[in-house]
Order: sequence, then structure tokens, then C-alpha cells
Amino acid sequence: MSSEPILTPWQRFFHGRDAAKKKFLAATIGPLLLFMGFWTVFPLLWGFALAFFDYSSRRTGGVFLGFGGENPFIGLLNFQKMLDFSITAPLEVQQFHIGIKITLIFALLVVPLNLLSTLPLAFLIESVHAKMKTVFRILFFLPVLAPSVGVAIMWGFILHPQRGLLNAVLGIFTGKMVGINWTGDPKLTFLGIPIAVFAIIVAYLWQDMGYNLVIFIAALQGIPQAIKDAAKIDGASTWQSFIHITLPLMKPTILLAAILTMISAFQVFDIVKVMTNGGPNDQTQVLLLNIYDYAFRYQKMGWSAAVSIVLFLIIFSISLVQTRLMRSDWEY
Repeated sequence: MSSEPILTPWQRFFHGRDAAKKKFLAATIGPLLLFMGFWTVFPLLWGFALAFFDYSSRRTGGVFLGFGGENPFIGLLNFQKMLDFSITAPLEVQQFHIGIKITLIFALLVVPLNLLSTLPLAFLIESVHAKMKTVFRILFFLPVLAPSVGVAIMWGFILHPQRGLLNAVLGIFTGKMVGINWTGDPKLTFLGIPIAVFAIIVAYLWQDMGYNLVIFIAALQGIPQAIKDAAKIDGASTWQSFIHITLPLMKPTILLAAILTMISAFQVFDIVKVMTNGGPNDQTQVLLLNIYDYAFRYQKMGWSAAVSIVLFLIIFSISLVQTRLMRSDWEY
């Protein structure tokens, strides 16, 4: 019989070949994994568990993370309540339905508007003189670096009903004082969508479009020059080259930009919070603002966690649909 001691898998890892490298690897990656586990994985699991409890930090719960006691386990009740579409549904359920509607409208408008503005703009920037390309890139990317709160305050000033720049410009053209409350009048709508939503979309696009612009410029620079030259030799115009060559070759990049923009649009919060705070009359009550209010304002953290899970599932599902619709099986 062998007299060698029996080692655990952990001991074999450190006593095998290249033990020094493995120890160095464990010493460098180990703390990082512990950090991520404590600050990322654990909060995610805790937030997921909250969705199955009637939890509030104002109440005294059990010993383990406050679960139990005055924070009882309610199972799937929060998710069942979301399916109540009656007029007698609780206020949080009604506001959840409003949040779903407004968030979907916002995302479905922002994604195509962002792509339709940034893609042609990137193509135009790549067509100008080489010395001007850097200038245009910097100008269009600068808003991305601005804090969202600062952007919201700036656009709030532009759209102010009394001292706003937009109303002042309209007053110059009309010859009379204009006092339109762009973000506070619930009666202002266009095609059934509140004008306040469009105001937030404009502010959001102004800040966010530079991000996709840089992505598209990088993709345009990655298209082989030989393909462009072959199109010119075949007599393709600039427009034909853009439609029949550039767009198909950029399909993977457009997919990436669409998914990133969609995820960002579903998570809009700062600009809405500062510009309208969900008003007027909950017309801009996006889902993330709803989650924030019920978690920290009304202390209904169980309900807020359940809404967060629904938001994750919506983003995940739409991302899968986008990937399947726009994926390609070839590269260049």
C-alpha cells in the first residue's frame, strides 16, 4: 500500500506543478472574487430573495437578513398582483402598469431615433477631410462625458415655461410671449404620447448619441478599403454604396449598438428624476423610477425587488429577440 498522504483537491492545486504560479494566481484573483462576491453576487441574490417577501426596512424582521417576523414570506404574491388589470387594483400595481407602458414607449422611440441619427452622421464624419474628423468626433462625444444630472438641469432650463430658451426663441418668431410648460402640462400630447416624454427623449438622445457614433465610426474604419474601391469601379454612387455595402457589412455592429441602446433606455432614471420626477400625473413614471420610489420612498422593498426582476426579464427577452433577428453567419 502507498504511504503517500491523501491530499484534498485544494492541497493538490498548490502542491502540483507550477505551485508558485498557482499561489500567485490565487493571491491576485482570490481577493477580486471575494470583492465581487460580496458587492455583486450577494446583493443580486438578496434582491432576488426580497421579491418573495413583504419586506420593509422599517419593520423588525428575523435574524437572517431581516427575513421573517414582520417581513413575512409571501411567495409569488407580488407577481400575481402585477396581473391585476382591474380598476380596483392597488396603487402600486396601477403605477407598475403605467411604468411598463411609458418605459416601452420611451425605449421603442429612443432606439430607432438613436440609430437613424448616429449611423448616417458617422458616415458623413468619415467622409470629411481627415483634419476635421477628430474635431467632429470630440464635439459629438463631449455630451457623453457630461453628468446626466447636469444634462437634465440644462434641458430643464431650455424647456422652462417662463425663463426657458425654447419659449424665448418661439416668442421671437411669433411676436408674443410664449409660456408653454413642456414638461409639466398633462394636456400636451402628440399622437397620444405626452410631450414630457418627447422632452426627455430629446435630452437623452443629446447626451447618448455620441456613444454609438464612436462605435459606428470604428466599424466604418474597419471595412476593407478594397470593398469600397470595388463598389466605385462598378459605378456605385455614395448612396448606393452606403445602402448596399456599408449597412450589410455593419450589421453586427448595428446589432450591438441596438442592444446597448435598448438596455440603456430601459434603465433611464437620472434625467427623468431631475426633469419631471415622473410627472405630470405619472406621464413619465418610467419603471426604474417606480422601483426607486417604492424601495426608498415608500419602503416596499419586496414589491420593488419583484418589479426589478420583471424589468430584467423584459430586457433579457428583447435582447434575445434582437440578437436572433439581426444576427449574421458571416464575417469580412
